Amino acid sequence: MAQAAKTIQDRVESKEFAALLESSMEHQAQQGSVVKGRIIEVQSDAVIVDVGLKSEGRISLREFTVPGQDNEIRVGDEVDVFVDRMEDKNGETVLSREKARREEAWVEMEISHKKNERVTGVIFGRVKGGFTVDLGGAVAFLPGSQVDIRPIRDITPLMGTPQPFLILKMDRQRGNIVVSRRAVLEESREEAKSDLMQNIAEGSVIEGIVKNITDYGAFIDLGGVDGLLHVTDISWKRVNHPSEVLQVGQTVNVQIIRFNKETQRISLGMKQLETDPWEGVTAKYPIKGVFKGRVTNITDYGAFVELEDGIEGLVHVSEMSWTKKNIHPGKIISTSEEVEIMVLEVDVEKRRISLGIKQCQENPWAGFADKHKVGDEIEGEINNVTEFGLFVAVDSDIDGMVHISDISWEDQTEDALKAFNKGDTVKVKILDVDPEKERVALGIKQLTDDPFEGAMKGMARGAVVTCTVSEVKSMVVEVTVNDGVTGTIKKVDLSRERSEQRTDRFAVGEKVDAKIITVDQKNRKVGLSIKARELDEDKQALETFGSTESGASLGDILGAALSSKAVDSASDDAEEKPKAKKAAKKAPAKKTAEKAEEKADDSEKDA
Repeated sequence: MAQAAKTIQDRVESKEFAALLESSMEHQAQQGSVVKGRIIEVQSDAVIVDVGLKSEGRISLREFTVPGQDNEIRVGDEVDVFVDRMEDKNGETVLSREKARREEAWVEMEISHKKNERVTGVIFGRVKGGFTVDLGGAVAFLPGSQVDIRPIRDITPLMGTPQPFLILKMDRQRGNIVVSRRAVLEESREEAKSDLMQNIAEGSVIEGIVKNITDYGAFIDLGGVDGLLHVTDISWKRVNHPSEVLQVGQTVNVQIIRFNKETQRISLGMKQLETDPWEGVTAKYPIKGVFKGRVTNITDYGAFVELEDGIEGLVHVSEMSWTKKNIHPGKIISTSEEVEIMVLEVDVEKRRISLGIKQCQENPWAGFADKHKVGDEIEGEINNVTEFGLFVAVDSDIDGMVHISDISWEDQTEDALKAFNKGDTVKVKILDVDPEKERVALGIKQLTDDPFEGAMKGMARGAVVTCTVSEVKSMVVEVTVNDGVTGTIKKVDLSRERSEQRTDRFAVGEKVDAKIITVDQKNRKVGLSIKARELDEDKQALETFGSTESGASLGDILGAALSSKAVDSASDDAEEKPKAKKAAKKAPAKKTAEKAEEKADDSEKDA
């Protein structure tokens, strides 16, 4: 009996041992796998889970937190956990909710990757070169270039929000997954672009997002296709740079102005959605109307003044001041300054308005013309000395000009300016006042009589005067007449005889008689001729000889001279005394004939 009882006990113990061994083997098989567990307690930092083993497992509370979702675990909930070790040093089973989720996610990701399907994930962290994405337990890498179609400066709005991604590659051994958000956007963009290009039409209004801003405009994403919003089409008012009105990411309503189906280029406009302020502008701003405006921009050639939103006019630099000339407009007015202006011209087609500031002020040139007349003598301070004359202050804001030719009667070169300096007070005579051209002409030499006119009294063209040689040149002889008039005798006018037309025959200080043949009032010189004087004397002598001594005409005298030559030729064998006697008798006629021939030769040459 005892032996039988012992045998039965051994069998029972053997069965219990086998059961225990089998149970142990099952538990060992569960290690490294995902099993079902039940939450039995939720602590402040950990969750206690029973997985049916000899001890419960402790899992950190953070492993139950999913990025972008609230933590809603309760006691009694069943969860999948990963059995990491059967027990730790404290005798507790080591479990992991995170590894369980990762194992589940990997299986799903592999299936989605093979089918090229989109997966949902949440961007939760930033790493070097990109971002980390939670794909329902599996952590993937999102490169910075794959975040969006265009570069994004701030990714904060995208973080923590579930979004679709496409898996580019994955390696389970290394635990690497690379995803792309850009690929998903490009697919959606192509679909939207196809729909948009079919329904797009000029004149239609569409909503878009500002994608990029340049100096000349902004590119608007219309949902799959970009359109250009030029800076001139942003607003009716002046826009110096698109960034003054727009910013990247801003949603705007735009109108399609032009659409080229071949190139698929789209031109957009925002101001076209507003009322054109230029409608009825001629009635609102009539010519010579006076208004107030704000200076919006200053350039080298003038300033732009805003009359109202969308309507600007140009004040040319010449219309800014009656007296301030040749200075930059920025020295007269400043940006944002409110000014009073007058409308000078309106061109609706070109959308241009010409304005004037000086027209709203008193014209000092007209005031000066009312106070002074031509011929008045006044005093003023020299404000500037230039190469062409002097600028003299004749009123508080007006300068008159003394031209270099009106400084001195004798010297009209730049040397005449050397006697004057800026700041000197001079007396001048008003020569001309032109308020329209804003000019006052002055003269200094006009304060005294013209010495040339005084010296020329009693002298006129054709008169014979006595001159004094002042300078001898190769082609001309300079002379003075009456100590106040300069004259010139050209080489050809020095004598009727060609052999005597030499300037070296004359010496400085020598006195000669010459005939005035030209009078140059502008250069204050006279032209003289000795040759003309001699020809006049010959003519006078010829007229005197022919009329008083013999009563013979010019033809008779020439005939007598020719006969005398014939007789002399036929009398070669006669004695020298008779020849001399005959020659003496014919001498007066011969001399006269020679003069007449010379005069005829000179006349032919002059002709």
